Amino acid sequence: MKYNILTIFPNLIEEFSKTGIVHKSLTKKIVDMNIINLRNFTSDPNRTIDDKVYGGGPGMVLKYEPIKDSLNSIEDPGYIIYLSPQGNVLTQSKLKSLSLNKNITFICGRYEGVDQRVLDSLIDEEISIGDYVISGGENACMVIIEGITRLLKGVVDDYQSILEDSFQNGILDHPHYTRPDSIDGMDIPDVLNSGDHKMIEIWRRKHALGATWLKRPDLLKNVKLSEEDDKLLKEYIEECKKNEHK
Repeated sequence: MKYNILTIFPNLIEEFSKTGIVHKSLTKKIVDMNIINLRNFTSDPNRTIDDKVYGGGPGMVLKYEPIKDSLNSIEDPGYIIYLSPQGNVLTQSKLKSLSLNKNITFICGRYEGVDQRVLDSLIDEEISIGDYVISGGENACMVIIEGITRLLKGVVDDYQSILEDSFQNGILDHPHYTRPDSIDGMDIPDVLNSGDHKMIEIWRRKHALGATWLKRPDLLKNVKLSEEDDKLLKEYIEECKKNEHK
């Protein structure tokens, strides 16, 4: 996988590339990262990458020419994404589909965005990381890169843990516990110390379904649950109701 990132703040991406699983994936040569400074593709002495909005109004807009020229400098830009609050909202399934690409190019907007002609002729998709606005596309780009990278085989040592993450199967993750067994009057569930892997698997599935029911019930509308899942969820709900009356 190769990431090309078009930005006016390359230092942000460079620092990001030195941390966590992204750094690990670069060291292992599972991914490659090409950080492109848009200011290097300007033709004026001031390296101007933005201009006033036609028709008047506040704010500045990134110009078409430096973005087009920077894209032309890439041998294979692959799938081209513009990070935008107006784009398709990012999901785990979108990350999965993006992880199948060999090359992805991110255009990080700033100010009021980019010249509309960039969106009309140079990109494949607009993607948003949520229904809110931040100052530029760099942070959104880093979110997507990390989300994709952790799905690539060889990046995370325990790949099975990736398959069990929240949203991988359409529901949230189950609760996790670590040592000590008891602290501040709170004990871990007995089943987790039982050594019975089948019962532990059932407990985890039940509590993953339960967490989804409690926190994101909307997700359950889009998941086809088995008869066993229905049974486990009903058990979880009944347990919650009993605890409420204690």
